[in-house]
Amino acid sequence: MAFLRAINVGGHRVSMEELRRHFVSMSFKEVETFIASGNVLFSVPRLARPVLARRIEAGLKAALGYEVHTFLRTGAEVASICRDTPFSPAEIQQAAALNVGLLVDPLAAPARKRLQSLATDIDAFQVNGREVYWLCRRKQSGSTFSNALFERTLGVRATFRTIKTFVRLVDRYDLG
Repeated sequence: MAFLRAINVGGHRVSMEELRRHFVSMSFKEVETFIASGNVLFSVPRLARPVLARRIEAGLKAALGYEVHTFLRTGAEVASICRDTPFSPAEIQQAAALNVGLLVDPLAAPARKRLQSLATDIDAFQVNGREVYWLCRRKQSGSTFSNALFERTLGVRATFRTIKTFVRLVDRYDLG
């Protein structure tokens, strides 16, 4: 699965049918989009993850005219995101939202420390491998945290989705 950054945000509008067609034109098979935020399921012969990500990014840049950072996860990895949430069920239930940031590589220790400097009484963060879990205790509109702040502070690219997106993927495609 590809989770794309900069799809249907910041003035970049792409229909999911158009996005599906772009993936088909790049020779991917069984292409399906999931909700309008740049989540694409597809099959492809086994390729190294960096090669596959570069191929998608180059194809989308050519088609759309702007950079679309790509974060790849297998079905098993998506199921793990839901199963291995580092916050307790009580913390999640009391919070307004739980979001998951996808990274290309795990955060190094200095970046983890900078991430914790962004924590507030509203926002808490935990890292698990290539995922950053952001627990927003109140409405996100009351938070100062954003993907842009994350990237600027840590110097790495990410794309965030609600945990509900991952749960819906697991349920719909029987990934658990």
